Amino acid sequence: LLPQRLSWVLGYNSALPVHSAAGAGAPRLLYAAAHTLVLHDVRAGRQAHLQGHSNLISCLCVSEDRRWVATADRGPEPLVIVWDSYSGIPVRTIFDSHPGGVAAIAISRDAKYLVTIGAGAVQRVCVWRWTCPAETPVCSAELPPGAGRQEFVVFNPHNATEFVSNSRSQVIFYLWVSVAFGGSSPRAAPPPPLAPQTFGKAVGLLSQSVFHFDASQALTGTSAGKLVLWDAVRPRPLPREPPPKPHTMKAIKLVPMQKDGITVLTVSDSYFVTCDVKGDVKFYDGQLQLVNWYSHPRVGPIRSISFCKEPPGAAADCASSCTLGGRPFIVRNFILSATDATVFHVETDGTKYEKLLEEPKRAVTAIACHPAQGLLAVGSHCGLLRLWDYEQSAALVSRVFAGGSIQCLCYSPAGHLLAAGCTDGSVHVLDAISLRSVCEEFRFSHGPVTLVSFSHDSEYLATADENLAVTVYRGAPREGRRCWEHLAGLHAHSRRIRSLLFGMHLDGDEPRLLSLAEDRQLVEYDLSSSSKGHLAVLRRDRVEQAAVPLCLAWYPQLGTESFILTANSCYKMKLYNTTTKMCRKTLLGPTYGSPLEKMQILPMPNLSDPQKRYLAYITKDKVGLQVLPVDGNPHKSSAFICHPGGAAELACSYDGRCLFTAGGDDRTVMTWEVDLPALDAAVPLGGQGLEPFYNLLDGGRDGDFFRELEDYFYYAQLRSHGIDTMETRQVSTHIPLEEVPFVMRAMGFYPSEEKIEEMLNEVKFSEYVDTGKQVTKINLEDFIKLYINHRPAFGLSMKKIRRAFQVLGYDNEKGEKVIDRGDLLLLLQRRGEHMTEDELAACLTTLLGTNP
Repeated sequence: LLPQRLSWVLGYNSALPVHSAAGAGAPRLLYAAAHTLVLHDVRAGRQAHLQGHSNLISCLCVSEDRRWVATADRGPEPLVIVWDSYSGIPVRTIFDSHPGGVAAIAISRDAKYLVTIGAGAVQRVCVWRWTCPAETPVCSAELPPGAGRQEFVVFNPHNATEFVSNSRSQVIFYLWVSVAFGGSSPRAAPPPPLAPQTFGKAVGLLSQSVFHFDASQALTGTSAGKLVLWDAVRPRPLPREPPPKPHTMKAIKLVPMQKDGITVLTVSDSYFVTCDVKGDVKFYDGQLQLVNWYSHPRVGPIRSISFCKEPPGAAADCASSCTLGGRPFIVRNFILSATDATVFHVETDGTKYEKLLEEPKRAVTAIACHPAQGLLAVGSHCGLLRLWDYEQSAALVSRVFAGGSIQCLCYSPAGHLLAAGCTDGSVHVLDAISLRSVCEEFRFSHGPVTLVSFSHDSEYLATADENLAVTVYRGAPREGRRCWEHLAGLHAHSRRIRSLLFGMHLDGDEPRLLSLAEDRQLVEYDLSSSSKGHLAVLRRDRVEQAAVPLCLAWYPQLGTESFILTANSCYKMKLYNTTTKMCRKTLLGPTYGSPLEKMQILPMPNLSDPQKRYLAYITKDKVGLQVLPVDGNPHKSSAFICHPGGAAELACSYDGRCLFTAGGDDRTVMTWEVDLPALDAAVPLGGQGLEPFYNLLDGGRDGDFFRELEDYFYYAQLRSHGIDTMETRQVSTHIPLEEVPFVMRAMGFYPSEEKIEEMLNEVKFSEYVDTGKQVTKINLEDFIKLYINHRPAFGLSMKKIRRAFQVLGYDNEKGEKVIDRGDLLLLLQRRGEHMTEDELAACLTTLLGTNP
């Protein structure tokens, strides 16, 4: 069981082809969405998700019978995976096929071989017999530097030892021989680059290439609407007779086919098929004579075409060819995908176009869940705003904002209104169901609106923008309905605003507004004292000394004291008193490759145990859950890769059963079903009591580090009693709080004075709300928790030290980064927490061992 399970994907990568999957009757689609391969039965409303990649899928191909699907990705530790589409099981995984990943992939007609082209600076071509367990390719070759970026490859359907690839300007033909027959690498034969002088006319950019189905020729489509015809200079050898040198292909003819650029060139049965930038699909016979074509005004530039597996039937009303003979034209139904992220199913016997998908064609950064219904609002940079019923997996209503790019969304707490912030600085207040505007749009922001939030009573609406301004709008009843007006704005921060949050005052139901920014300032606004054109600030608090705060949330009321929860760039989570803004606790947060970017308390409408709450969060590329209360136990959280290219937004369903993540530039929204019992069941696996914290120490409970910590702890007791005392010592399990900084430093953790004050306050006031008394001592178990939660999450790395030398130092005569001793001493005395000359001398003599 997993705490999160992917249940639905909205959107897909429209830069990659959409294939027709195996299956009779209704069309089934196969496409890539971020790092996931999706098998989608559109009419039945079902999806199957094939997950195995940790990077964005960069290319995919399918076998002739649609059973085998090969996918590849780009990025660190790239994978090539071959899937059985019937069962959804990965049957072969190739690790580290190419440095940097794969740019193009193809599978042979007999489904025995794969060819991959690397995405590195120097491209390499590899041929794999994927049905064999060998970890190395059958053969490989490095492409010549002048070949351009090869982004397309296809096998000869009649001879698996031949394939062709092309870039935008160069075509390369290959002939390879298996090692078993004495060969070791494919012989690449790049013809001379095509230029206008080759044929005396413009050729255009190359798109795709295919082999002729009944001749020793090949064709390449171009953006000028032409086909380049290639032919062998000399006859090709038999497949099992390795030639002394590779055969060569030469461009013998440039055939003008149409005025519009050809985007797709493929073969279906005994026809050449071209697709173009106008959305037309044309069929040609072996002599390149037009046989038939399909056109529809709603289809834009075509990215891919995929023919259904079922053979065409001899329908009575089948079309006739365009030739003089007018013979019957019978072809399989096909799937079209366009560059504007639309997918069509075309029934060829009646020329019926059916739109199967219409997804965002630009980045998706805005999602919001209705507070009382199973509705999800999704906004895109292409201006498309869609209302999605995630319980029925159906789109309800959509609206396009002409010229507007939607950046953020937020529902009012009652669910009647939906606010949308756009990149042009406009703010729209819409009806939550019909998506119609309830008032004129506002244009008081001078930059893209990045955050939007309603107060609990829907009286106020606040926005933050990239111009570092917070703007507040107020709704006032007028003529029986609420009308919105601009109240005031303020440039409250000097760096990017990360969170904008409404809450309620503890002594009433008056709304309060807070903003948190990368300038480390937490600003609370005085809404009751604000007036038209004047946004009052109640207080400002600096919440970090070195780390950068990244997100903010109201912590659930799990005790007497009320807290605000923040997460920072050093993988720490902090609890601040909502009234005094004092840092009450610092805790180790989830450490899954990158810090928390956004977080939300999971709604629990049917709360049987009020002390059992959960936190949902996203990091740079993962979505996760955290069991509350936060205490630094790493086993109380989990995370899964959701968007390798970067997660942009997080939303929680009204009942807490689903999480939604938006992928930004990957143009997808993923739905994750939450299984909280599975998360709870994983917590005890890390051990009981302090065992999870002991395991975070070097060597664990039985290691040298722990024994050394015990020795220092008891030595601190001796220090507190006096080293030279002759009185009877009282052995205790506690040490005074004043000794905590010395033990921390003895263990190799050197906190700043501000950090020391936070640690001491954390212990000192831990029982103050309940007992009214301050704690003056700490035991070993609590000290270990304090040490684990406050020390750097990953220690002091050489990367940080080198970075410090780059910033503070200069290049010496050997080209090495060095720091001048005098400059270092001045920096220690004048920057950060200032040190006096005596304090600096005492520290240096102690570190150098010269202090008497």
